[in-house]
Amino acid sequence: MKFERKIIPIAPAGQDAALSACTNAEPYALMVLGDSMEPEFADGDIIVVEPEGLATDGSFVLAWHNDEYIFRQLVKMPSGWTLHALNSAYADTAIPGLESVKGVVIQKKKPGSRKSIKHYVKW
Repeated sequence: MKFERKIIPIAPAGQDAALSACTNAEPYALMVLGDSMEPEFADGDIIVVEPEGLATDGSFVLAWHNDEYIFRQLVKMPSGWTLHALNSAYADTAIPGLESVKGVVIQKKKPGSRKSIKHYVKW
């Protein structure tokens, strides 16, 4: 089965009347695009993001950086917090603080496979 890719912009709640109809606390799903988070997250994987999830060292997060959203692993360094790409071809990015984190990945799934769910938080 071939999937058609569509780019859907993400905007902070309140900027669009349609987006403000949803509460900020509801989890949402996104499709991983690119290879920056391989091998754990492949291009086309579906991730579920919890906007009010607890971001800790090692969490996979969605963060707002340089006027765009970025999907990375949050890492605590002696100098502060860093957004780490699992693929070494991509550079790490220092962030000023956890206010940049807009959600925590709680689950991933391969499209078309009912058994390929992996959870990233303990229930």
